[in-house]
Amino acid sequence: MRRKGVPKWLALAVIVFVLLEAGSIFALVFTGELEGFRGGLPGYQERLILLNNQFGGWLEDVGVTNAREAIYDIFDPAAAAGYVRVVLTNMSGIFATGLLILLAVVFMLLEAPRLPAKLRTAYHLTDEAEARIRRVLNAINQYMVIKILTSLATALCIWVWLWNLNIDFAVLWAVLAFLLNFIPFVGAILMTIPAVVLALVQTDLQTTLLVALGYLVVNTVIGSILEPRIMGRGLGISTLVVFLSLLFWGWVLGTVGVFLSVPLTIALIIALEASPQTRPIAILLGPEVTQKSDPEV
Repeated sequence: MRRKGVPKWLALAVIVFVLLEAGSIFALVFTGELEGFRGGLPGYQERLILLNNQFGGWLEDVGVTNAREAIYDIFDPAAAAGYVRVVLTNMSGIFATGLLILLAVVFMLLEAPRLPAKLRTAYHLTDEAEARIRRVLNAINQYMVIKILTSLATALCIWVWLWNLNIDFAVLWAVLAFLLNFIPFVGAILMTIPAVVLALVQTDLQTTLLVALGYLVVNTVIGSILEPRIMGRGLGISTLVVFLSLLFWGWVLGTVGVFLSVPLTIALIIALEASPQTRPIAILLGPEVTQKSDPEV
């Protein structure tokens, strides 16, 4: 907006308004879906008990003794419903954290125009150091923009698929898919499990398999084909390092670190490239290196 000639105060006001309005709409939609899901939990619990009994009876018919009791030891519908209620109760804390993050973003936007001058004065940055900082910011911006767009596409495809299959609370699972898509590798699995379990409880086995197939196709096409092609090799992180960074930043920063593991690792690699002593570590953390062939071979 500033590059288009919009005054700074107006650009900041528009961005703050959009952030707060988007956060409010998201919170209203998400909490409404959560309340509906909470109200339907008793019915889903009864359906789970019925499925457990049917499956246990089938196992006993084929010769497995005490199958019903064994299934309840492995999966207790009452315990599962209680766990879900605890998670739904803790959602208020998650929304409070989200509000704090929104406010932090607003204050960061207010401070951002003055930050380059402060850094130059405080650390006497050279042109090379400023270029490196800009590289970090551009890489993180590139990642976040692409990730937001691919997450929106994933959520939209999931919502359309679940809505066509008449799965309850399709909007809730679409929002969950948008959020969990920011988590590398594990997010695709975590977003699939609740919708598949609900489809099994609500519908039949054929529809459940269709739900699982839809998640598989969407995550494969968008997450494994389109997203890597759009991002290209510009991020410079190997697949192994992405997974290890997920574990490390999740251990250091908790849930926030899980969502921000890739941007934080990008910044770390670029910082390590600045010094000859740490550049080998940056090379090890980066993508595959293409070796030149030996001319004598």
